[in-house]
Amino acid sequence: MTPTILVVEDNEQNLYLTTFLLESRGYRVVPARSGAEGLDLATRIRPELIVLDIQLPGMDGYAVARELRQNPDLNETPIVAVTSYAMAGDRERVLAAGCSGYIEKPIDPGTFRDEIGSYLKAPSADGGSVS
Repeated sequence: MTPTILVVEDNEQNLYLTTFLLESRGYRVVPARSGAEGLDLATRIRPELIVLDIQLPGMDGYAVARELRQNPDLNETPIVAVTSYAMAGDRERVLAAGCSGYIEKPIDPGTFRDEIGSYLKAPSADGGSVS
C-alpha cells in the first residue's frame, strides 16, 4: 500500500517542489492550501504523515498542529513542520505545538526525502517498504 502524505502549504512553488520530491519517492501526496483545509482533509483521509507549513494565512501551522493532536484518530500521526522560522526557540515552539519534527526552508532537495523518510518508511520499487 502506498503511504499517503498530506502536505499543508499555501505557496504554490513550495507545494510543487514538495509534491514532486515526495511523489518521486513513491508516496501519494494530497495537497491542502490552508490550515482549515488541512484539518478537514486529515480527518477524512487519515494520512500516514503530515507535512505542515507554519506560516499559513488565517490559521497558522501551530494552531493546526494543536488541533490535530486533539483528534484521537490523528494524535499519533507524525507531523513534520517545514518552515522558514529558524531563530532560537522556533524549533522548540514547533515541537511544543505537537509537531514530531522540523525542517527548515528552503528545503534541500538532496536531503528532503531522506528527512521525511526518517518519520515514515518509503515504499520500494517492488511495493514493499524500505527504510
